[in-house]
Amino acid sequence: MKITHLDKNNQPQMVDISAKDITQRIAIASGVISMSKEAFNAIKQNTVKKGPVLQTAVIAAIMGAKKTSELIPMCHPLMLSKIQTDIVENEKEYSFKLSVSIKCEGKTGVEMEALTAVSIGLLTIYDMVKAIDKTMCINNIILEHKQGGKSGEYNRS
Repeated sequence: MKITHLDKNNQPQMVDISAKDITQRIAIASGVISMSKEAFNAIKQNTVKKGPVLQTAVIAAIMGAKKTSELIPMCHPLMLSKIQTDIVENEKEYSFKLSVSIKCEGKTGVEMEALTAVSIGLLTIYDMVKAIDKTMCINNIILEHKQGGKSGEYNRS
């Protein structure tokens, strides 16, 4: 097996994608943050001292997607054409699920951008609410769907 991120001298390298075709690439990722009832209600009632938590998390997720190549060493910078977020609240479990869908036309996929966006969005929620609840738990950050490129379509079952 050839390791693609090391050159013949065993030095790190970014994969050469110049021969790949430009195709439409889409990726959807999601993750969940669980918390106490008090923290959940503070977010819903917009009483968190740091400001509007969910709106700030959406902006952070978008920024995270755009900065992915600066954070993940071997990611290629991509021209993203669409970043869409969705936050669903789960009253029974005192949690929020953040989903991010990203689209671009390029030579490499946007899975890392979608996963990074979810991670940064959920971390922003944690940061803004940690004064109320330090026991919050971020979990299930997963790739839900991807399409485009040589490997084709993937859907989490």
